[in-house]
Amino acid sequence: MEPTPGGLRLRIGLLGRRNAGKSALLNALAGRECSLVNEQPGTTTDPVLKAMEWRPLGAVQLIDTAGLDDTGELGSERVRRTLKVIPRLDLALLLAPAGVWEEPEESLLADLRGRGLAVMVGFSQADRAHPAPALLADLQARGEQCLVLSSLTGEGLPELRTAVTRRLLAKRPEGVSLAGLVPPGRCAVLVTPIDEEAPKGRLIQPQVQVLRQLLDQGSHALVVRERELAGALAGLSRPPALVVTDSQAFLKVAADTPDDVPLTSFSILFAREKGDLRAFAEGAGAIRGLVSGNRILVAEACAHHPGGEDIARVKIPRWLRTVTGASLEFDHVQGHDFPEDLSPWSLVIHCGACSFGQAELLNRVEQCRRQGVPITNFGVAIAWALGIFPRALAPFPEVGDLLRP
Repeated sequence: MEPTPGGLRLRIGLLGRRNAGKSALLNALAGRECSLVNEQPGTTTDPVLKAMEWRPLGAVQLIDTAGLDDTGELGSERVRRTLKVIPRLDLALLLAPAGVWEEPEESLLADLRGRGLAVMVGFSQADRAHPAPALLADLQARGEQCLVLSSLTGEGLPELRTAVTRRLLAKRPEGVSLAGLVPPGRCAVLVTPIDEEAPKGRLIQPQVQVLRQLLDQGSHALVVRERELAGALAGLSRPPALVVTDSQAFLKVAADTPDDVPLTSFSILFAREKGDLRAFAEGAGAIRGLVSGNRILVAEACAHHPGGEDIARVKIPRWLRTVTGASLEFDHVQGHDFPEDLSPWSLVIHCGACSFGQAELLNRVEQCRRQGVPITNFGVAIAWALGIFPRALAPFPEVGDLLRP
């Protein structure tokens, strides 16, 4: 059994100044020693990630971070790494030590609120001191949810678990949404090419998650390779409700799938589930305006060793150069690395982000929107480049107006 994929975990970040009790709280919540605890300021250097089950939320990831008041050259690097964690969070727990609330806490709260992030304030180390009643009243009057906590005595920890559950229950990932696309009892055909990036005994995450969702909702699944699709469709007594393909096989699958059978790709399903399908569909329109010398940023959520016909480094650049007739330049980033300044690029193309939480991808979409750089998705961009954009997005009524001539 494999652990829950990262993309299906809610992320809770512990933030605050040095020695605010972040590591001790993570250990207390996890029920084991995950982070080093010491009175020496700056003990936590890199973010510490702890995956756990949080009932009834399910799979979560707690993230311990370095103090945001760290100093010096090394301290600045620790702060930079902490700030890179914030866009990944579904909830930030701002810890203030021993009843202390000063400029560092006020500035951090303002920054988190400015990002639109869900925040809770925890006054840690309550075994040493409690916050003044007037301070609590002021924060609560400003709409902040405050808890008084002690990792040593356990004070406030049950209340914290309850409060976190209430804040995040509605955000709990439920998997790829196929509601309205494949009703219970109907069949979806999943076209899953087997390539060198899918080792023996494994399918890639988008395929696994879509298959699991079909099983969960009582739908049927027929899994085939692209060269077997035509025969499989001919053998069905009833047309499938949906054909889902790996984007790389779009052209052959579109040719073999009858026009009256809805067709899309795994990547487009994830664009809808994890990101903003409308933004990605609108961003694909920027492809028509690309000219020689334009730079394209290709972002992949997971790090992997690129193969000979790698989708991000070979196929997408080739298809876009062909459809535009332009000499385009491509840059690539992987994992949580994403540039703060997007001005060098005319377009961002993002993978399906099956290993990301929704918060991180939506933060990237919003960053592109603020900076005026269009963003699209692997599957959406490929469908555009191959001339099957309207058909690939036709199953999704929320973007129907963008498909009209």
